[in-house]
Amino acid sequence: MSVGTQGSLFSEQSAEPILGDLSASLSRRPLNEGAWVDLCPGWIGGADVLFDRLRESVPWRAERRRMYERVVEVPRLVSIYQADQRFPDPIIAEARTALTEHYRDELPEGFATAGISLYRDGEDSVAWHGDRIGRASTHDTMVAIISLGAPRPLMLRPRGGGRSLKFTLSSGDLLAMGGSCQRTWEHAVPKVRGVGARISIQLRPPGVW
Repeated sequence: MSVGTQGSLFSEQSAEPILGDLSASLSRRPLNEGAWVDLCPGWIGGADVLFDRLRESVPWRAERRRMYERVVEVPRLVSIYQADQRFPDPIIAEARTALTEHYRDELPEGFATAGISLYRDGEDSVAWHGDRIGRASTHDTMVAIISLGAPRPLMLRPRGGGRSLKFTLSSGDLLAMGGSCQRTWEHAVPKVRGVGARISIQLRPPGVW
């Protein structure tokens, strides 16, 4: 099943990055076992301006990790910002505050950290996983993803097997995964031949990775 999104006209016309109204444009899709996904197309206006800023200013680094009996390069560049660090653009801090306020009843501790990933082209990807470090391994939590740049699919599937869902995120779109989603579902960004660069901003509560 595929859920397509398109950036708003406001996003295309805005010269400076600006947040939209979450309460007016966000829609929720319930999943099974208490999981859910919220989608807000074109939440950040001026998303292409923000993409260019981050691509130039973020101190990107390559990571390596062990897989089975060998060490491989992670197929994307990353930069991690803790809660007490200055984010690379003020609109990210504004987004963290707006999301914390909007989800206060469901996530009392609010959002804290920002992980930023650069998918250089369609060969960069993320394998199936759930963010299960910390509280997310045993309790409901939330991860909010802001997509910038080239449209890319974000896939979700039940952890125990079942039909997958496809959300195609355009520049400026917000997707939030909540409830039991990190424990009972997995998500991935697959390779897509011939697409351009994309930046993903992942906002998480304290101690969740």
